[in-house]
Amino acid sequence: MKQSRFHGRVEADDRECEAVGCEEPGEFRAPGNRGAGFDGPGQWRWFCLDHVRLFNSSYNWFAGMSADEIVAAQHPAAGWANSSTTRAFRADAGVDGTPRWADFDDPLDAIGARAHDVRQRARREAATSRFTRDERAALDTLELAPGVDRAGLRRRYSELVRRYHPDRNGGDRRHEVRLTSVVEAYQLLKKSAALA
Repeated sequence: MKQSRFHGRVEADDRECEAVGCEEPGEFRAPGNRGAGFDGPGQWRWFCLDHVRLFNSSYNWFAGMSADEIVAAQHPAAGWANSSTTRAFRADAGVDGTPRWADFDDPLDAIGARAHDVRQRARREAATSRFTRDERAALDTLELAPGVDRAGLRRRYSELVRRYHPDRNGGDRRHEVRLTSVVEAYQLLKKSAALA
């Protein structure tokens, strides 16, 4: 898919306009039956320029909403209160320990807290700069602080192997992937010159 300079046009050789009887290329997208969600951007319908204009002129974003819902959707901060449902703003969006957007009533407070967290993360990065990127990832896998020594590394490795090994879990193999990552992380770190 290649986007052209014409705003919104996405050129494709094999896609036809979805309007009945139209044989023009479908180069403009319109909302489909399934909206964007956790599992992806949703579905699109594709039309030629004339039919997407026709679709847009009759599209009602507020269809099915009550009067109160319409007023709430038109508020300048609409969506902020339920931003925790949006993937990027959820607590499990891939950032551990970072303040969640949903924890704040004011967007500026949330931005300030995130900036503070970024500065702290940069300080931690500087403290761990003696480790390679792979070694830092291994430390994270073993849940170890950068100041760990070799004895601490061995203790943590022992503890995690006991926790995840199938022999210690009645033959349960659900934790094998985690066990493998722990072993690989230990193998990398035990050879590291950065460990005290």
